[in-house]
Amino acid sequence: METIDSPASVLCREVRDRRGRVYRVGESDADLLGRGRIWMVVLPWAGLAGISGAAYAFVAAQAGLRAAHRWGGDLYWPVGLWALSQAAVAVPAGRLRDSGRLSARAAMATGALGTLLGYLALAAAPDRAAVRLVFAVSAGAGAGLVHGTCLTLPGRWWPERRGGPTGAVASGLALGAVPFLLAPVRGADPQVLLAAAGAGAAVVVAGAGRLLKDPPRNWWPPRPDPRAVPADPVARRAREKNPPAVRHHTLHEAARSPVLWLMWLCLLGAAGVTVLGIRLLTAYGGQLGLGGQAVWSVTVAGGAAGAAAAGALSDRSGRRTALITACLLLAAAQFGMLVAARAGGGVLLLGCAAVTAAAGAAVLALVTALATDHFGENHSASVHGLLTGAWLLPVAAGGGTRAAAYAARDPHSAFLLAGCTGLVCAVVALFLRAPGRLSVRRVVPNPHPLGEEMA
Repeated sequence: METIDSPASVLCREVRDRRGRVYRVGESDADLLGRGRIWMVVLPWAGLAGISGAAYAFVAAQAGLRAAHRWGGDLYWPVGLWALSQAAVAVPAGRLRDSGRLSARAAMATGALGTLLGYLALAAAPDRAAVRLVFAVSAGAGAGLVHGTCLTLPGRWWPERRGGPTGAVASGLALGAVPFLLAPVRGADPQVLLAAAGAGAAVVVAGAGRLLKDPPRNWWPPRPDPRAVPADPVARRAREKNPPAVRHHTLHEAARSPVLWLMWLCLLGAAGVTVLGIRLLTAYGGQLGLGGQAVWSVTVAGGAAGAAAAGALSDRSGRRTALITACLLLAAAQFGMLVAARAGGGVLLLGCAAVTAAAGAAVLALVTALATDHFGENHSASVHGLLTGAWLLPVAAGGGTRAAAYAARDPHSAFLLAGCTGLVCAVVALFLRAPGRLSVRRVVPNPHPLGEEMA
């Protein structure tokens, strides 16, 4: 990663806590960046919104592509391969980011270039299978680079309370769809729409990436002291609920911990429920008189609000508690949709759609922040890259096959299965404890205190 050298006039030192973890203190964000670290939230948010906007442009152009080029089943495999390309590039790119060989600026520029090439190729010749292959691989790899960079950067600049910044950045995944909710945009010529979306996303992503930088390794802001109990009650509560990692785990060390794979399973289940729920809502909502516009509007609003709110609340209530709550809400929304499907309640169905999107986005933001809480910041990009496959596999399965079409034949059983899966995710989240940190229940008192031995 491209870290920032401390100015010569700024004194920094390394301190150790009682567990031996090293913190680099003395430098403020203004000393390192020349501006406030809030920009390391605003710029990644813009980059994530830009790259997700390109993905939603492909969704908006599907109807026009089907009509103009007779796309049928050929529409599914580019979506699945696009998601798999993101997952494939996540771990190698994360390792390059953590080792310092790939800076945040270079990752964003490469992601912007891949997106531009993929979308321009698809816009120029959408009827050729080879071009669709180039689009899926190039745009998918570009999106993977941008996602991994933008989602992990806030946690490095806000190590003392990363939940709120990470959630705010994750909300950009949903807000990128806002321009495509407008009827004139959706009705535009699909080739023009794809070309414009690719060029616009490339400009936004590359522009945001020019100012992105990583902090020095082990960096900690001047306040609060990482070794002392914070005097500020808000900071003290955030530290108590979300203590920093005992040490920085490499990818191999984290992969040997069962906690990481429990996170992977929790994220996989939540992503699968979210994708299935949204696909079923789109297909089944029309039977209850709900247009696709209404479903997508509440889904976008719910996803953006859920990610931002869950991240901020997790700093106060604890990341694991917030994750369990999000999984329970996700399960409850599926049971609610089952009731709405049986009773024919369109309003209830819309409400459950909003909760599904909010809870699904919240789980992504919370798992991203929780992984850094448990395994440290120095290798967060590669650890996040391993987790990326968990939330992209359901996207590949839902977009690359007709699984949702089969589920739509029996939506009641599908909603019931999705609700039970959400409950299982909540149970799995109960066991997400930071490796190396002793629980109070495991501390055994000395059966022979010093006073009795001396007596």
